[in-house]
Amino acid sequence: MDPDAIRPFTIDVPDEVLADLADRLARARVPDQIPGTGWTYGTDGTYLTELLEYWRSDFDWRAQEQALNELDHFKTEVDGVDVHFIHQRSPNPDATPLLLIHGWPGSVFEFMDLVGPLTDPVSYGGEASDAFHLVIPSLPGFGFSGKPTETGWSPERMADAFAVLMARLGYDRYGIQGGDWGGIIGRSLPGNDVDHVIGFHTNFVLGGPAPGTDPNAGVTDEERTLRAERMEAFAEGSAYQEIQGTKPQSVGVGLNDSPAGLAAWIVEKFHGWSDNDGHVEDAFTKDQMLANITLYWVTETITSSARIYYEFRHAPTERPVPYLSVPTAGAIFPKEIYFTPRAWAEARYNIVRWTVMPRGGHFAALEERDLLVDDVRAFFRDLKGTR
Repeated sequence: MDPDAIRPFTIDVPDEVLADLADRLARARVPDQIPGTGWTYGTDGTYLTELLEYWRSDFDWRAQEQALNELDHFKTEVDGVDVHFIHQRSPNPDATPLLLIHGWPGSVFEFMDLVGPLTDPVSYGGEASDAFHLVIPSLPGFGFSGKPTETGWSPERMADAFAVLMARLGYDRYGIQGGDWGGIIGRSLPGNDVDHVIGFHTNFVLGGPAPGTDPNAGVTDEERTLRAERMEAFAEGSAYQEIQGTKPQSVGVGLNDSPAGLAAWIVEKFHGWSDNDGHVEDAFTKDQMLANITLYWVTETITSSARIYYEFRHAPTERPVPYLSVPTAGAIFPKEIYFTPRAWAEARYNIVRWTVMPRGGHFAALEERDLLVDDVRAFFRDLKGTR
């Protein structure tokens, strides 16, 4: 078989996997909790019990699977790993190719509601010229992609794999959108593949002040306040980074064996990283969260996905990108886990668009689809006007 072949793929989780999941959920042991502590110590036990019961009794994986299978799925081997991706072409043959890159604990499910508006904008109140051909890969080690069997699969290596994927699909020039690890991979990709990337749109802008400069220069009072707020909020929620960045295999044993543990680990992030009023379902439905959590369960990729944190810390960056010259747009959602002032971002990125959103958090595609879609369209529309 040609290793470069692009093979159609259909999602079909075996019945026995779902039966085993239901059995484990029926026997779940939720630990005790100090009364009145809510989400302070981690995932709230009362809410988790409710979510697990809904997962066991009411959640319909087959409906989620069917919705995913309405899109065009493929696999191809890149650098020794089978990469799964959705390749959804627009009815407009002149559409702009756009690579959408998810993060952790996300998946291709994050982008489900973006597919229609981006590929067929006319049906969603947009112009035909705003259309995109979408390529939505599962990161190596995530979802339906293969699990790397060797060390060194850093974000930079994943970026290289996606550059190969886009070339294999025949896209010589394309745009990128990404948040979380998608923002980090997305920065590395155009930095090292500048001849092929027309623009980078990200809702996860990272960067510090330029070396040797006053960190407060050009930073507004509002930006300093927001940065301090986000740093304080994330300080109590960053332990997962230390665990997954040092010993992902250890924590992965429990998460891979217990659906209750997996749900608690991921729903804590949905709760803590989204724009909500203290209740996670102000930002997401149970079905949205459980579709994502179930995807990790049925593919057994929670451990292999967590290793990206270890590789990021331990795999050397071979081609650092001190400054990203590709035109870049920052979509700034107020409840994002990090906030980078614009002046700092401009020291690392060629910022040509900077949109401070009125609401939304880390999972922008799920939380605020319309705000994200409008900004992506506007950014690439402006780029077309300058080419």
